Amino acid sequence: MTKVMKSTSSSPKKPIDLLSGWPSPSLLPPLHLEAAAHSVLTDPQIAVQSLKYGPDEGYLPLREEIAKWLSRFYVPKNPVTLDRITITGGASQNLACVLQTFTDPIYTRNIWMVAPTYFLACRVFDDNSFSGRLRGVPEDDEGIDIDFLAKHIEASEKDAASQGNTEPMLKTGYPWRRTYKHIIYGVPTFANPSGRLMSLRRREQLVRLARKYDALIVTDDVYDMLQWPSEAGEDRSKFRKAVLPRIVDVDRYLDGGPISEWGNALSNGSFSKIIAPGCRTGWAEAAPKLAWGLSQCGSSRSGGAPSHLVASMIHQMMSKGELDQHMEQVLLPGYEKRFKRMMQAVQSRLIPLGVIIPQPDKDVSGGYFVWLTLPGSLDAEAIRKKVLEEENVTVITGPKFRVAGDEDNEATKFNQNIRLCFTYEDFDLLDEGVTRLARVIKSSLET
Repeated sequence: MTKVMKSTSSSPKKPIDLLSGWPSPSLLPPLHLEAAAHSVLTDPQIAVQSLKYGPDEGYLPLREEIAKWLSRFYVPKNPVTLDRITITGGASQNLACVLQTFTDPIYTRNIWMVAPTYFLACRVFDDNSFSGRLRGVPEDDEGIDIDFLAKHIEASEKDAASQGNTEPMLKTGYPWRRTYKHIIYGVPTFANPSGRLMSLRRREQLVRLARKYDALIVTDDVYDMLQWPSEAGEDRSKFRKAVLPRIVDVDRYLDGGPISEWGNALSNGSFSKIIAPGCRTGWAEAAPKLAWGLSQCGSSRSGGAPSHLVASMIHQMMSKGELDQHMEQVLLPGYEKRFKRMMQAVQSRLIPLGVIIPQPDKDVSGGYFVWLTLPGSLDAEAIRKKVLEEENVTVITGPKFRVAGDEDNEATKFNQNIRLCFTYEDFDLLDEGVTRLARVIKSSLET
């Protein structure tokens, strides 16, 4: 996310950034990366392979390590196999490759985005000829509003039929390409921006719906491993495994398994949140045929999988246990401490003013963000401007998380919502940032 500009106000107050969805510099692992780079570049065998064009599917040792790592964390009914993994240039870059490979600008009807949405994904969809066909689907207490989605996706099918759509395609068919009629995009675990956790029941309903309407569910599963107990004093060890299966796992077993060899779900993973954004390295997991097809995207075929050199460095970190060590000793306790510091401030200063947050899971918390609903008739944009001008605190408001081109959707306005990020700003300023925001909300309610 773009770094915010500091306030131009003459206020002497120290600026506080609760907007930027970045990891704290204090929690990055430069020494681990330095050691990994040294191991790669000083071993002639590894160095030669890492500095060449890599295979389309990505650096083989990293694919093998990721398959074992995911199997340990998610504990699926069957282990994750090598042929389900493709190395990517990170979640954002891979989303573009997914669209290039598995959609058609005419045949693919719509992009359905869980809203509030990760708004920067809208540009990726627009770049792939879907401008004007992005549709927001609101959340409910279980995650995506499945009834809303079913109603509108069925209406889109009827509309296409009424127009005599003969389902033409612009793209030529190849054995690695499978074109879907719909794309469903979301962040089901610790969603950006709402922080919600989609229930297992809702994940299963979504897979059944995708199968019915020939949709590919693309999930950004980038926050899954950033989880911790909601209550102080709980045993942290039980949160070192996933509390819910991913949607791509659900598609493997639900109702006897996928209805075709391609499947209807793809998990978009990234090391940006657990190592560093600058690594620009991630992975995709899907049914073997879908994973292989993704690796045949033209940009990969031209030069091999992206981030080949960094992939070899990340493999060093994983194979030596350094990534697990960094997460266990630094990242997870650091983010848990930050989250609980912010939530204490929210509970003591904002909730008494009538601010509402999504009902937290009684057992597990995680991710990067806290989503607020303002009380009364307060307008989020007005509060954002006021807290910047008067208190030198930067936040981002709900309207930013609308789906581009679908702003008139009454179910996804978010005019009274604010997102706070607890992962970037200095720990000692998190409480102060919420305190300043509370002052502005209180004064606005009184006027």
